[in-house]
Amino acid sequence: MGMQRDTSVDTVLTGITTTGTPHIGNYVGAIRPAVIASHNSSATSFYFLADYHSLVKSGDPAKVATSTLEIAASWIASGLSPEATLYRQSDVPEIMELAWILTCMTAKGLMNRAHAYKAAIADNEASGNKDPDKGINMGLFCYPVLMAADILMFKANKVPVGKDQIQHVEMARDIAGRFNHHYGETFILPEAVVSQNAAVLPGLDGRKMSKSYGNTIPLFSEEKALRKMIMKIKTNSQEPGDPKDPDISSLFSIYRAFSSEEESLLIRQQYLEGIGWGEMKKTLFEYLNEKLKEPRKEYKRLMSEPDYVESLLQQGASKARGVSQPFIGEIRAAVGLRSLC
Repeated sequence: MGMQRDTSVDTVLTGITTTGTPHIGNYVGAIRPAVIASHNSSATSFYFLADYHSLVKSGDPAKVATSTLEIAASWIASGLSPEATLYRQSDVPEIMELAWILTCMTAKGLMNRAHAYKAAIADNEASGNKDPDKGINMGLFCYPVLMAADILMFKANKVPVGKDQIQHVEMARDIAGRFNHHYGETFILPEAVVSQNAAVLPGLDGRKMSKSYGNTIPLFSEEKALRKMIMKIKTNSQEPGDPKDPDISSLFSIYRAFSSEEESLLIRQQYLEGIGWGEMKKTLFEYLNEKLKEPRKEYKRLMSEPDYVESLLQQGASKARGVSQPFIGEIRAAVGLRSLC
């Protein structure tokens, strides 16, 4: 059945939720590692724009559509391998069909334990709501089942995720195991791959860079805007000439995330010698601007050619459906949704 897979080749799957404009924290934490992995010839890579997932949080149709273009353009401009399969979740209807089949195999108790759901209930209880489920939609509650369908549909055995998503991959394993036990060996059991050294960048205010804090530096900001934002990064009141600790400096954290080890050692030395904050901001701006110049040009080109980006996503969907269409046929047959003759 669906178990056949060349075990000498890993199948790696990464999803990107289409909410908001990618920032440099997204680049360092998710885009860059995935782009590097996409050039690994010993793996088959699937990258998808999780636009159905974005509906859980976003009620703004224009934002979802704009974000889809921005994210696709960011990944392509950052150098994603043309060999990788890049597709929009909503262009592969078999995923949603599988999500329902899996929903019918998933224990409600398992979903009750999902971190995001538990956090939403805890927020309600903390604010004194009599109804612990106030404001919680079924999209949030069933999110892990849709994520399981994303993963299991493409027989992914490796799923790179942040620490906060490990539980979802484990749930996908549980759901797949339960299905296999009930209907016969159908799904590959996925494993979460967590990068131990994925950098978490500080934002303009020193907290973690996050859209929810409004402290981000958009990845492909224009030169002027990039300079302005770097000049805004919070520093302490130490004077030029005072030795400074690079390990508590947002400016150094960002520089180090983009630079080679040798380059960051040189800057570390300048901190100890008392580099002024103004000079360090100028150094960081010039360094980042140079690094992002070519990808920014490509990003601008792609943003001005949505038809071209759409054609790439359609090619990706066609490749993805080459896997999902035959597999959903096997899954339907396994659960008894079969032709009568």
